[in-house]
Amino acid sequence: MKIAVLGAGVVGVTTAWYLAAEGHDVIVLDRASAPALETSFANGGQVSVSQTQPWANPGAPAQVLRWLGREDAPLLFRLRADPALFAWGMRFLVECLPGRTRRNTLDALALGLYSREALRALRGELALDYDQQTRGILQLYEDEAALADAAQRARELTAHGCRVDMLTREECFAVEPALVHAQVSLAGGAYAPDDESGDACKFTAALAHHCRERGVEFRFGSEIRSLRCEENLLHSVVVREKSGRTDEIGADACVVSLGSHSTPVLRSAGIAIPVYPVKGYSVTIPIQDHAAAPTASVTDEARKVVISRLGDRLRAAGTAEMAGYDTSLNRVRCEAIRNCARLWFPRASSYDRVEYWTGLRPATPGNVPLIGRTHIANLFVNTGHGTLGWTLACGSGKALAEIVAGRRPGLAFPFMEPRRAA
Repeated sequence: MKIAVLGAGVVGVTTAWYLAAEGHDVIVLDRASAPALETSFANGGQVSVSQTQPWANPGAPAQVLRWLGREDAPLLFRLRADPALFAWGMRFLVECLPGRTRRNTLDALALGLYSREALRALRGELALDYDQQTRGILQLYEDEAALADAAQRARELTAHGCRVDMLTREECFAVEPALVHAQVSLAGGAYAPDDESGDACKFTAALAHHCRERGVEFRFGSEIRSLRCEENLLHSVVVREKSGRTDEIGADACVVSLGSHSTPVLRSAGIAIPVYPVKGYSVTIPIQDHAAAPTASVTDEARKVVISRLGDRLRAAGTAEMAGYDTSLNRVRCEAIRNCARLWFPRASSYDRVEYWTGLRPATPGNVPLIGRTHIANLFVNTGHGTLGWTLACGSGKALAEIVAGRRPGLAFPFMEPRRAA
């Protein structure tokens, strides 16, 4: 079949790769000038299977209320007259129920384990280099009560196939010696030795190169305007080129992987999905003292900031801001992330030369992505990955290709079916 994949981020490109491996004729459409220039461009870098607990959890509502009015709050709802945000927020509250949180965590965990294995297989098959580190992810805690809660989660994750070890302060230093210089009082940590990190943008660009070698066509500078459907079938994708000219691209099937912009595009086909843009920020910092910089990726659990080493750079990223499709940089939030990195690794850099970035994460209320077939027979979706896009990308693309082929992927995950999508 000729299949149009909409979106050239990490999810769209992995989807294109696996579809091409099934023998399909694949074209990837994106409004940018190259792969991974939007949400996948400068994320936190973590392949964090151990961190699948969603933002929507029983403690979230009270925490959000405590953070109201704080411009540097890890999770910030900007109160505005936005019906979509109100509807999403109501569903978010439902997903905070204990049973829903546990289900969402285990669903994302199953896909994460599957995805991590797919990433490793791809890396071995194609000899990909994307500044990857395979020394695990260390979650850091300053508070004994938070550390005790983490121990309970670690036991459940380990029981479901994701090893997480609880470490004392001294054991954290053994895993990551650069932490001895931290200006933060460390109580202990949770260490997932099988987790990884790497530059999602470099990975996506490298995989796109291999996609081209396999015959995938990339058409950049093509903004997706709408989907043209008739009699329960998609007939074409309407795009606007950089020249301003409108064009229609026909396809036997279509996969929508446009991140937050999947929502308005799917709406043109009469499909409503609970995906809302959640703005995240990152700071990229040149490493000046390599011995004082981390080699394992770390997560500051209290501040919701992740820090990864990408070659000769430190990438610190985090926070979630509900502000619609606004992509303006908020300097207060950026500097809070930079200051967090400096607290943990003060000697790694002078922190005076930094690159700030922001991007929109496509979030569902429960942070579980939407993968599968819609009620339009030849229209599929692979979107809504929220904070886990890099973590779940390879597994999502592989699973979607199997669904297109008419096979059921071999993992316990609630894949979309036509009646559910409708």
